[in-house]
Amino acid sequence: MPPNLIVVRVDGRNFHRFSEVHEFEKPNDEKALNLMNQCAMAVLEEYPDIVFSYGYSDEYSFVLKKTSKFYQRRSSKISSVIVSFFTSVYVTKWKEFFPFKELRYPPSFLSRIVCCASLEVLQAYLAWRQRDCHVQNQYNTCLWELVKKGGKSIFEAQEILKDAREQDRNELLHQQFGINYNDSLALVRQGTCIFKTEVEDIVKYNEDGTPVKRLRRKASTFRTENIAGRRFWNAHAGLVKELGNFSEDCFKINPDYIRSFVFESKLMPSTWIVIRIDGCHFHRFSDVHEFNKPNDKQALDLMNLCGVAVLEEFQDIVFSYGVSDEYSFVLKKDSQLYQRQASKIVSAIVSFFSSVYVMKWKEIFQNKDLKYPPSFDGRAVCYPSNDILLDYLAWRQVDCHINNQYNTCFWSLVKSGKSKSEAQNHLKGTQAREKNELLLKEFGIDYNTLPLMFRQGSSIFRVKTENTSMLENDASSIVKTETKIVIEHCNIIELSFWEAYPSILD
Repeated sequence: MPPNLIVVRVDGRNFHRFSEVHEFEKPNDEKALNLMNQCAMAVLEEYPDIVFSYGYSDEYSFVLKKTSKFYQRRSSKISSVIVSFFTSVYVTKWKEFFPFKELRYPPSFLSRIVCCASLEVLQAYLAWRQRDCHVQNQYNTCLWELVKKGGKSIFEAQEILKDAREQDRNELLHQQFGINYNDSLALVRQGTCIFKTEVEDIVKYNEDGTPVKRLRRKASTFRTENIAGRRFWNAHAGLVKELGNFSEDCFKINPDYIRSFVFESKLMPSTWIVIRIDGCHFHRFSDVHEFNKPNDKQALDLMNLCGVAVLEEFQDIVFSYGVSDEYSFVLKKDSQLYQRQASKIVSAIVSFFSSVYVMKWKEIFQNKDLKYPPSFDGRAVCYPSNDILLDYLAWRQVDCHINNQYNTCFWSLVKSGKSKSEAQNHLKGTQAREKNELLLKEFGIDYNTLPLMFRQGSSIFRVKTENTSMLENDASSIVKTETKIVIEHCNIIELSFWEAYPSILD
């Protein structure tokens, strides 16, 4: 709610494992940090309402201007679309920073909303995050010096640092390893903040070759010992204009007080959780990438690949249904994924889906480049009974049929020479039977013979199969039950489907 200041905090999901698998340098990998900074820079360029960001390690915080109406201030939309775009950029730019290192599996991030009730809370929040940057970096620097040069195991190093204070860690670095902590890179000690300032840019050249320059707002990186200090903050007119000025410095930090402003809703227990994700501005995305109209089989195959990957990653998802640029994922009723915290569940699934979409692009579109990072938004809805859940899924499949039938007629008319407005007027008020007759009589298309994926969408779920194998030199056999994920294009409105696969709702 206004006038709260909105902060979206993005954190790497299981990035401890991700950094080990991809052999990031310890305690800090400059390439990995610069990749994070490039992602944050792209987010600021993409979303004008974001006026300030601060990040270190595998996290970034994005601050929206105080008057923001971004997505009507709907927390799920804001949080999911930012983490989705951030993830897509991360995968897209990976090769720029790690040209000789393969991305072994899809990275993903979690996001949450922090509602700062006042500018003073925002100031305290930023001071807290930068303090955390310093504490973590100092500790990790000591840990890895003890491991790499001191010959200690990770456990032994942790025991040495267990009760060490900040001064003790500085002395350890200086006395044992000759390191002055304050001389280490500002990138790792202070983190990075990014915001837009006015810079002089060349917009064109005159006929005689002289450049024509204009002032424009451009995102730039900054580093300072105290991003929450009056001296730094108030020196930048753009920050003061969009967020306000700091009246005094922030000396005391109470993390528990700041955490109380984290927007975190828990989903109702013992209910089906449905996470529905939708492509953001996919009309434009499909035009730019020249998808076939009304349906691009390759684009749908890519969406289905992502859907399968999500089921493989999140075992609590028992069923998913996809059509066009949307997918609905159903989590089992007793799921405790992320303690049923809505923002974590939505952001994890949206981020992972976005990551797979970019990684698998070339596998599907071998001769087509991805021209810019795609993004998706997500939301969570709880359904208390099987009947209501099946009503929801039936609604999505009916919507698939209605949209596909209309679009098939629309694009057939456009390709026959009509303008888009003429095609819309031609179809205005027509019923399903009339659309089918139009397709058959004017274009020789029997709608009911079109691919099932176009007409009924895609259902993804797990099925159990039994394999019997005979033991050698023995008459006995072993029956093994295996679970595999399948994609079906079928009628999920009729109860016969759910009766054929009772384990989905069991």
